[in-house]
Amino acid sequence: MKTVLITGCSSGFGLEIARYFLDREWRVIATMRTPREDVLPRSDRLSILALDVRDPQSIRKAIDAAGPIDVLVNNAGIGFLNALEGTPMDTVRDIFETNTLGTIAMTQAVLPQFRERRAGVIINVTSTVTCRPLHLLSVYTASKSAVNAFSESLALELEQFNVRVRVVLPGRAPSTRFGENARARMTDGFAEPYGAIVQQILENWQKDTTVTHASDVAEGVWLAATDASSPFMIPAGEDAIEWYNTRTR
Repeated sequence: MKTVLITGCSSGFGLEIARYFLDREWRVIATMRTPREDVLPRSDRLSILALDVRDPQSIRKAIDAAGPIDVLVNNAGIGFLNALEGTPMDTVRDIFETNTLGTIAMTQAVLPQFRERRAGVIINVTSTVTCRPLHLLSVYTASKSAVNAFSESLALELEQFNVRVRVVLPGRAPSTRFGENARARMTDGFAEPYGAIVQQILENWQKDTTVTHASDVAEGVWLAATDASSPFMIPAGEDAIEWYNTRTR
């Protein structure tokens, strides 16, 4: 029986990924900052562990408790939406600490066991906002683009040890907590000089019905985990596929 460790499982993509792997007879290590036993069905193949990817001690405890794993899914992340001028540097650091440095730290923590066994898969969930420039997403996009670049170089490093690296790129997913996370960090709202463009962008999003569902992302992660011939980058969601194909044409 194979084992997957997934970060950020309290809601959204992470929760659906955990369900997807459980339904396919995998052992699942579902991690959350604040563990909740009620979000996933009870199973002797499920372990729910506390994990804050910003905290080295928390990472060590979770990795030790998980034991050997076959796949790491770096899904934990926080959303943010604002013009750069309205974004405090403390917020920038917080976003990078979770989205970028947390991914790197988790990857580093599992590499010794993967390298020694000469087997393992690392899947980093980023975003198709990295495929084209968008208003109000400069900081968030930068945090995810850094993970894409990190993953590309890491894949080269790990080829010699038979360890695969994949990137799954979701599109816009209104059903997740991205908007809630973004609003929680916007203590002062949008920067006033950008009000007109903010209004226009939000109205355009309301009209756009082509979106990504959590199940799309779970399917993309499953493909990355189970198919050695899968592409390095896997767009997940109808809008994600459109954006990704436009970028690569």
